[in-house]
Amino acid sequence: MKKLLCWIASVSGFAALFTLFIAGPLYRVEILELSTAFLFMRWAAYIGIAAIVLVIIALIVLRPSANKHRIVLAVSLIFGFVAFYLPYEQMQTAQSVPRIHDISTDTTNPPEFVAVAPLRADARNPVEYAGPETAAQQLAAYPDIQTLRFSHPPQTVFEAALTVVNRSGWELVAAAANEGRIEATATTTWFGFKDDVVIRIHSEGSETLLDIRSKSRIGLSDVGANAARIRSFREAITAQLGE
Repeated sequence: MKKLLCWIASVSGFAALFTLFIAGPLYRVEILELSTAFLFMRWAAYIGIAAIVLVIIALIVLRPSANKHRIVLAVSLIFGFVAFYLPYEQMQTAQSVPRIHDISTDTTNPPEFVAVAPLRADARNPVEYAGPETAAQQLAAYPDIQTLRFSHPPQTVFEAALTVVNRSGWELVAAAANEGRIEATATTTWFGFKDDVVIRIHSEGSETLLDIRSKSRIGLSDVGANAARIRSFREAITAQLGE
């Protein structure tokens, strides 16, 4: 009985982490529906909690003498914690941000997708801007997401923006310098979610204005991903231009 408990405790953490990490790849290759993949993450969290409890019991009650057994149990404990914490952190983040998926530095006249539009033909979220309700939620949650202003000429800003896009690993869809428009698609590593980005650059007086919009193809909530992407872009282009 003790050996069985020790064995279950040893493998439970590995099982939890395995369940967690196969959720994304199985969704990407279309073996799992998105809802099922999220269910796998929930199961992983539950198994992770069970693993933590079982390992603690095994360490306290059984007190394995062999170093290899203690190491395996310790690794199982770590894996169980990771399998629980990652879904938990994701859930906490989702609850702390608005349930929106279309973020723009200009919510009054957001940049429009042109070249990307055909790529979103079958997307669950339409290419059009989500509207005033989304704008209000964004302004309340992400007040720092505003139009970027630079002292450099539009062509310099365009080239810097294009450099940042290429360095970001996004798939470049269009780069129309004469229109001051760049479009790209960002794909997440784990689940392979595709979010589309459009950048608009134009001059206003002595300044060059840059607006960027990032929108998810699926999902009611982006769990803050689009806002984070815009902030990352803002930091990168500001550093690129030395402002």
